[in-house]
Amino acid sequence: MQDKTIKCRDCGEEFVFTAGEQEFYAQKGFSEPSRCPNCRAARKVSRGEGGSREREMYPAVCAQCGKPTEVPFQPRSDRPVYCSDCYAAQHPMGGGDRSRHSGSGGSRYNGGGSRGRGRRDDRW
Repeated sequence: MQDKTIKCRDCGEEFVFTAGEQEFYAQKGFSEPSRCPNCRAARKVSRGEGGSREREMYPAVCAQCGKPTEVPFQPRSDRPVYCSDCYAAQHPMGGGDRSRHSGSGGSRYNGGGSRGRGRRDDRW
């Protein structure tokens, strides 16, 4: 495979599509580029693909305190949604001290209580 010179469809400048790039594009199943690297980068930025795109947020009402909030996912009626304060209270950063959850019966933090290991062993 040899380097190929291509004329950019946007600016009209010629650019080199190297043999290495051609091989990479072929492995990935990409079509040959029609824009030079500068025009491709400019197009990416104009389309919002430049790295820091604004995340779509959805309105919701906190299931615990009733405060209006926004979440980065489409809320479902069968699952509770919490504001950041109530969520943080329920899910300590980094796991926190899980021993304080040990008295909560079937909590996922303490092995599940009656839903934990003993029941799993009964199946074997």
